Amino acid sequence: MLQGKTVVLGVSGGIAAYKAVELLRLLTKAGAEVHVVMTKSAREFVTPLTFQTLSGNPVHTDLFNLYQEQEIGHIALADRADLFILAPATANLIGKIAQGLADDLLTTSVMATKAPVLVVPAMNSNMYENPLYQRNEKLLIEYGYHLLEPDSGELACGWEGKGKLPDPEQILAAAKSALSPKDLLGCQLLVTAGPTREEIDPVRYLSNYSSGKMGYAIAAMARRRGASVTLVSGPTSLRVPAGVKCNQVSSAEEMRAAVLEVAAGADVIIKAAAVADYRPVSRSGQKLKKTGDEMVLELEKNPDILAELGADKGELILVGFAAETERLLAHAAEKLKKKNLDLIVANDITREGAGFNVDTNIVRFLYADGKVEELGLMSKEQVAERLLDQVAELWKAKRR
Repeated sequence: MLQGKTVVLGVSGGIAAYKAVELLRLLTKAGAEVHVVMTKSAREFVTPLTFQTLSGNPVHTDLFNLYQEQEIGHIALADRADLFILAPATANLIGKIAQGLADDLLTTSVMATKAPVLVVPAMNSNMYENPLYQRNEKLLIEYGYHLLEPDSGELACGWEGKGKLPDPEQILAAAKSALSPKDLLGCQLLVTAGPTREEIDPVRYLSNYSSGKMGYAIAAMARRRGASVTLVSGPTSLRVPAGVKCNQVSSAEEMRAAVLEVAAGADVIIKAAAVADYRPVSRSGQKLKKTGDEMVLELEKNPDILAELGADKGELILVGFAAETERLLAHAAEKLKKKNLDLIVANDITREGAGFNVDTNIVRFLYADGKVEELGLMSKEQVAERLLDQVAELWKAKRR
């Protein structure tokens, strides 16, 4: 979402200005060209040289400084920006923008831009709760500004409360959301992710190598595109994407129950989880001890959640995944037809960059009409974006 985009990062005068340095690093790592604008107060907390070194661009501070072929500074910044981020945004900065005041380079640039503006407040909790500030915040939202709420916790002033600048990773996600198309607005979307665990005894279980990264990427991207997203996740170490409702489960039966609970209200279900096909017939209440050279473990079949959904899906759009080691297209096509899917995402996990626990994937989309689309090596976020392009088209067609 940020590759090749121009981001103007506005830094105002608060102790949280130091976190903007890490945000700048994340933005440039994501492929954005970043131009930093600092208020006079911000320069009391972090030097412009720090931001200039990391961005590779001069830091803008002076309203009356002409640069680059005599362009007027605030107009040039406003025109070139694909996105403005104000982080940290103080109560003073938010108040001035809400009232239409423009008395420095940052406020005049925001006033002149037609790019989306992401406002990330950071201040003392009493200031945040002040009704005058709350009025200004509501005004910005009414005017179409994107606002990321501050976190709660211990503040730099020693107070406990709401007003902390969110983690830079959260701000980065909000920036991507601000640039994403909202073609899934109003869509109720359910995603499953991760492995399941089928317990043998209190210390052992059957599972697989799924990390959940693909499903979490889909959930995050769908939320950015406006969908109301529920994520049903097996055990992972991943952070739940901002704005996504998550139900944590362990076994296949728990996942089935969680999925069926919300499936009736869903417009789209994307089953990216790697659900165990079998479970032990019985679970020992105590740790099993070695009793000989061999142990026989009796298994029984788990419920097929995807087939159950496909059997009576009505207007539901249903997407499955097929992770294979051989005969990729044949196995995926069989699963697509047998489980009554609209689309299946197939990948050969033996290929480098396409298996479990990596950040990339190599997939093919197989459609119900027989069409096959092959994608090259991509990040899982890019695969999620391409998949949701197709889902959005299917959803629009269903609505028509």
